[in-house]
Amino acid sequence: MITFEDVEVTAWTSDPAGGADRVVRLLGPVSLALAERRVAVVGANGSGKSTLARLVNGLVLPSAGRVVVDGLDTADDGAAVRRRVGFVFTDPDAQIVMPTPVEDVALSLRRTVPDASERTARALDVLARFGLADRAHVPVHALSGGQRQLLALAAVLATEPAVLVCDEPTTLLDLRWRTRVDDLLASLDQQVVVVTHDLEAAARADRVLVVDGGAVVADGPPGPALAHYRALMTGASAAPSGERRP
Repeated sequence: MITFEDVEVTAWTSDPAGGADRVVRLLGPVSLALAERRVAVVGANGSGKSTLARLVNGLVLPSAGRVVVDGLDTADDGAAVRRRVGFVFTDPDAQIVMPTPVEDVALSLRRTVPDASERTARALDVLARFGLADRAHVPVHALSGGQRQLLALAAVLATEPAVLVCDEPTTLLDLRWRTRVDDLLASLDQQVVVVTHDLEAAARADRVLVVDGGAVVADGPPGPALAHYRALMTGASAAPSGERRP
């Protein structure tokens, strides 16, 4: 269970004209309880949706309120939260740090598998599960964009997190790889929170949050929530957003 309790995120900003610094609200207040297996978060660029996603594993901490994952406060229990919550970025190059896929997955296992040879064997098993067995020892830069995103997912999922948060994981991919990654995310046992511009992928979720101007403006089943989002983006009258949830 992921809960947001009156969460706000603020930041200081400078006036380019030389006026006084001021505090701006980036997100909130947000109060949510997310228990669904698949949650999609949609919104325009700069709406606050990535900030919301990064609150779940403590990459961003609330300025007010608190975020709790399975009883763990992200501010007070950050290390424990990050062991439970895996995070995948838009650009896999932001998180792939080793020269080959097998080394990168093995790096993720260093805390849980002390023996180096066992780590390598486990990493090879993980890569095989993700269809990357034949790319295990090639340089990462030789992988396609889709293969790199699969590798990023494999390295995170190798640690068996309870929750997976993905921030626009298919934005840089072509249709073939986008479909493959979406299918993979839909098949996982973990609770998955995915920020996406792909409305077809969002429609497969159990619940959709629409974020606009730092606020959750619609929350519910995919049909009505996405209708609200489309109306918001086209300037039409807002469609009914469905029942708001706690």
